[in-house]
Amino acid sequence: MQTYSLPQTNPDSVVLLQITDTHLFADAAGSLLGVATRDSFHAVLDAVDAAARPFDAVVATGDISQDHTKQSYQRFSDGIARWSQPCFWLPGNHDYQPSMRAVLPSPQIKPCQQVLAGAHWQVILLDSQVQGVPHGELSLAQLDMLEQALAAHPERHALVLLHHHPLEAGSTWLDQHKLHNAEAFWQVVDRYPQVQAILCGHIHQELDRLCRGVRVLATPSTCIQFLPDSHDFALDPQNPGWRYLELTNQGEVITQVFRIAGDQFQPQFDAGGY
Repeated sequence: MQTYSLPQTNPDSVVLLQITDTHLFADAAGSLLGVATRDSFHAVLDAVDAAARPFDAVVATGDISQDHTKQSYQRFSDGIARWSQPCFWLPGNHDYQPSMRAVLPSPQIKPCQQVLAGAHWQVILLDSQVQGVPHGELSLAQLDMLEQALAAHPERHALVLLHHHPLEAGSTWLDQHKLHNAEAFWQVVDRYPQVQAILCGHIHQELDRLCRGVRVLATPSTCIQFLPDSHDFALDPQNPGWRYLELTNQGEVITQVFRIAGDQFQPQFDAGGY
């Protein structure tokens, strides 16, 4: 388990920028269901710049690549290099970890599977990838890392990050690809009341729900969006987006999702899957 200092420029809170499910390709023109993912990714980065909201770190919650190439991860690295803040990433089901590691060591992007420790918070990044399949699972080693980090610092509020959603989001086709050993995960979380929120990607939509007394958040993709509450695969016309999370010293999570403007990134709505 690697531990890094959690950056904090404001004495009252830590602000994180979440970017997720970029699905980048080695080819700059690569597209996913009609959306050029490099262009939509850069449109999100430009919108973040235009918002000019200060943040302390970037958290990228998986599915960074669509084609498994080292070049796709380099595209992500090159894109966020406009910022000086560190980035902490974790793998999703579409990621290929040897290619992810090929861009490291990087002065900006830190390795997967780590704990960010601050004066008032710890942020725990978990690897829920099961290689070759879309659903997620946390290994015994990952569950042990979570338990150790929470047990070591009961005085710190905790935010837990993973790619897969640990509860049903309400879409039948998507929920079969959630975290399969979610109960084992929740049994650990239940023992530690300092866990304030869980943050994930994977579902390409906004979610903000209480589960077993803990807030569970998911965030829009920077490319295609999945239609909420859909029994079968369906795409949503909402735009690519991102999320800010302000973690206050008192343990509050103040968060909001933003989306880019315009209609230039509409997908192929007749697609039956991807």
